[in-house]
Formats: sequence, structure tokens, C-alpha cells
Amino acid sequence: MIEASSLSKRYGAFRALDKVSFEVHRGEVVGFLGPNGAGKSTTMRILTCFISASGGTARVHGHDVFDQPLEVRKKIGYLPQRASLYGEMSVWEYLSFVADMRGLDHGVFKKRMRDIVEVCGIGQVLGKDIRTLSHGFRQRVGLGQALVHNPPILILDEPTSDLDPNEKAEVIKYIKEIGKERTILLSTHNLAEVEAACPRAIIVSKGRVVADGPLDEIRTKSGRVRYVVTVDEQRTFDGGVELRKGSKKAAPTAQEVQDALSALSGVSHFKELPTDDRAHSFEFLGAPGTDARHDIFQLCVQKGWYMLELRREARSLEDVFKALTKGDERLDRGRKVVVEDDEDEAEEDAAEDEADDEEAEDEEGDEGEEDGADDQGEEEAEDKAKAGDKSPSGKKD
Repeated sequence: MIEASSLSKRYGAFRALDKVSFEVHRGEVVGFLGPNGAGKSTTMRILTCFISASGGTARVHGHDVFDQPLEVRKKIGYLPQRASLYGEMSVWEYLSFVADMRGLDHGVFKKRMRDIVEVCGIGQVLGKDIRTLSHGFRQRVGLGQALVHNPPILILDEPTSDLDPNEKAEVIKYIKEIGKERTILLSTHNLAEVEAACPRAIIVSKGRVVADGPLDEIRTKSGRVRYVVTVDEQRTFDGGVELRKGSKKAAPTAQEVQDALSALSGVSHFKELPTDDRAHSFEFLGAPGTDARHDIFQLCVQKGWYMLELRREARSLEDVFKALTKGDERLDRGRKVVVEDDEDEAEEDAAEDEADDEEAEDEEGDEGEEDGADDQGEEEAEDKAKAGDKSPSGKKD
């Protein structure tokens, strides 16, 4: 439905997009993520035929955005970050105007309005002037104009910007509802919204795609995965291979559990967790892009251990986002780009931020001392001047 191949966009010497490539298939709801200046809005404006690219190709619903812009616009509904609405029109008049621009028959428009009112929740404001509406309701009207011609593809740029929490939740609810029948590309800074509405995400930074795939896959491939395993330390069962040989095995010790788990491929950084006296619990890291749960389960069966808990915790989407875009953020701040270990990353960042804060405080303190010294010097100069005016000769020194 949406195909971008090596899209590039230059503004003079500045490269807003650098060979961006991705595909969005029919029926997908895809989050388009990136920090400010990453190229999200530029990409969307190219896909919606508002601006042209400096290089590369893009196709929407099988139509080239450069050669067939009118056909592309017929197939998409576009909600920019701040939709341009006519404030002097009522909501009904505005949506009717949009329908006329789209070439919809009036009877078809009335049928579409029934669905739009239900999906966007604008039934109470149809007769009100748009200029009297809150920003949240204006966003709903903007979403309505994107849906009025029943497009198969929706491109939404920051649809929840400047909304209160309740309004954001409502808009995300609408997106999930309409996403069952359409292809949606959703740009947002809110990672929680992507996790709630999008099974897949594309992350861009400085005009480049740095991650693309299902959310779980992005989380696991972008860092080590944490596992928590808890084993009963008082009982075993006789189903394991070793126990079937007729040997009665005692319940495992903590060291035995750790040694067995550490022998698995790709695991490291073991840490025993506090528990009661009936279980052994360990936390450890697995290799990126792997799933060790099958091996852990098989190990416990072979040993005859009762596994009370097995939990796999991938990095949060927020942590992944920070890791993937941190290098460009450091460059923007004039810092050196470094590769950090997963375990030490948070501590080093915190220490660096603390050092920056202390440096800023010291600079402020030095400035304050300098200002105080300057003020004191000015006061002394004024006193000397006054003393000169009062000299016996009546003349200034």
C-alpha cells in the first residue's frame, strides 16, 4: 500500500532524509517514530504529495507520488500535525465542503457522515462554528475530513498533539477502531500510544531508518533480554532423564541451579534474587535477538526441577528509542559518540548528566562572584568620586 525506496530530501546543504526505505502493507497500523528533526513530517509530506523528494521513489496504493499525485490523493486521508480548518464554518459545513472538493455525491456524503460522527465523536458539535471548538474537538474534525471520502490509507502526523490525556485516549481509540479496515501510518512522539495502537514501528533518526519491525522484535534485537527463573528448592519430580535411571536426587541447591543455567548458550550477568526459604530465584541476561525460554524449560525438565516462574523481559520501547537515537542526540550536544554496555548505560548517563549540572552550577557561581566583585569595584569608585568632591580645595581629584 505504501512503498518508499531510497527517499532523500535536501534543503541546500542540509539533508532532511537520507535514503529512507520501508513498506506498509494492507491492513497494517504502523507507528512512525523519531525525535524532533528526524524527518518524520518530511516523509509524510512527500507521501501525501505536498513536497517533492530530491531522490528516490515512493508509491501509494500502486501510484507514483511524483507522476500520479491526483490518483494518490484520492486514496489517502491526511491529517497534518495542525490541520488547517476554516473557523467561520460550522463542522457540518466544513465537512460538506471537503466532500464537495473530493467529488462526493450529497447522498453518499450523508451516509459517510453517520460513520464519521460515530467514529470521531462529533455529534454534539456539528452545528457549532469550528473557531468555538476546543483543540481536541478540532483534531476530531480534522480526523473527520481525512475519513470523509472513505480512503483505504490514512497518514496521521501527530494526531494527539496538544490534547489532554482524556482526548488523547479517545483519539487512539478511534485510530484502533478505524485501523481494522485501513492501512495507517501514525507519526507520534508518544511511545505509549504506539504500544497501544501499533503492532509495528519504524524508528527514524537524522533522516535515516534505524529500526523497522514488530515491537517485540525491535525490543529484543536492540539490546539484551532479561530473564527471571525461580525453581523450587524443596521438591523434585521423577520425570527427568537423570531421575529415570533410578537414582534418587535431592532438591537442588542455589549453586547447582546457577551452574546449570550459566551453562546455557548466550546467558550472562547472573544475580540471585531474594526469596523465601522455599525457592531459588535468579535474574540474568540473554543474547540479543534470541529466546532462551525453550532451553530453560528443557533444562528444568531434564533435572527434574519444579519451575515456579519463568519470565522474559525485553527492553521497553522507550529504552530502545533512546539507545537508537542517542548517538545523534550526543552529536547535537557536541558530545563524543560512545558505545556503552547495557548494564552500565543508565549509570553512565546519570553520572554524565550530574556532571553537566554541577558544571552549570559552578559556572553560575563563578558568574555570581564576578558580578559581586564588579559591583564592589563600582561602589568603591563611587565613594572615591564623592570624596574628591568634598576635598579642601573644592576641586575634584
